[in-house]
Amino acid sequence: MNVLIAIRREERKLEKQVSKLQRELEGLKAAGKVLGNSASRGLGKARKRVLSAEGRAKISAAAKRRWAKVRARAKKAVS
Repeated sequence: MNVLIAIRREERKLEKQVSKLQRELEGLKAAGKVLGNSASRGLGKARKRVLSAEGRAKISAAAKRRWAKVRARAKKAVS
């Protein structure tokens, strides 16, 4: 019996959460209507970021230098 009571209590709690979320959603939709098209203007597709070959080479060189330091420290620790 206690399990059934606990389940019903949890059900009521979840229904309250759902109703709260629905009210928030309705508020957001109303705000979107008030703002009109200005709200949806910024939701366009993100542009792909392009990196030049020179930029990639610099990043690669920096990463290689960092890993060389890590390997050198590890080699010292073992010795």
